[in-house]
Amino acid sequence: DILRYLNDKFTVDGEEDGGPAAGSEEDAVGELLNTLSTYLPGYLRAGRGAAVSAAAVESSVLGPVPRPDVPLVLYGYEGNQFCRLVREVLTELDLPYELRCAGKGSKRRDELADVAAGQKATQPFLVDPNTKVKMAESKDIVEYLYGRYARWTPPSAVLGGLSSVVTPLLRPVYGALAPVQAGSTRDDTSGYDAEISLARAEIYEEISRRTVVVYTYDLSPFCSEATDLLRSAGIKFREVSLGSEWLPGLLREPAKRAALLEITGQSSLPHVFVGGESIGGLYSGSPGLLEAMESGRLQRMVEEAREAVRS
Repeated sequence: DILRYLNDKFTVDGEEDGGPAAGSEEDAVGELLNTLSTYLPGYLRAGRGAAVSAAAVESSVLGPVPRPDVPLVLYGYEGNQFCRLVREVLTELDLPYELRCAGKGSKRRDELADVAAGQKATQPFLVDPNTKVKMAESKDIVEYLYGRYARWTPPSAVLGGLSSVVTPLLRPVYGALAPVQAGSTRDDTSGYDAEISLARAEIYEEISRRTVVVYTYDLSPFCSEATDLLRSAGIKFREVSLGSEWLPGLLREPAKRAALLEITGQSSLPHVFVGGESIGGLYSGSPGLLEAMESGRLQRMVEEAREAVRS
């Protein structure tokens, strides 16, 4: 109905669009392609822009979030995935904005060139009248928006979906392999026991000296998302790498991984400790880093741990 209204309202009477005749096979193919181009990107982006992020919701626990006094301005056009990404993030942050479409042939492209004033006039192009910021490049825009108008930058929704499927399947595998990789199958188990005891002592020492400690793998996207999440929230932490990954030849400290399993029941990484207490990984655990942050529990735990150190 909206498309019909716009066509009737803003198309010159008698103007032919040159498109295929209604009901023709070509028209049906066009409709199919239009439907795919409309919905497929949404499926591939795992629901981005479907809801307001917890990082931008005001609450009695987390307090207020910065809001713009004047709506932002976004230059963009349909058919550009980078423009769509920025619009999705604006929705996730619940930010008011004016969209100025500047597709090929649009007079607004000249306007954009004037606004850019020597900067790259590529799209998407964001103007924030509240801070006098003007910028192109979707990556930079997204980073700016979350840095300015959110408490933190949420981790990848795609990884979250992957974790919900893969982690339950691999958890028993990780649990079984951790002691084996640390040498539990050796004939002389006393050496293994001594190494685990030493690793356990090192862990207790590490988590007692810092408010937040994160055990990671260098190549794990889940680990990098966890540390990025903490950085974006302004929470200082110590990162302890156990190697590049859990695979043979890439794991540098197998005894410490097995010791983590004995202490907490979790051998997968990242593994986050706050005030000496395990809260689990990025998405899983008790309650897990992301859930703890969204509920405000993480912030309370961090503050309580800091208070304990000061006292």
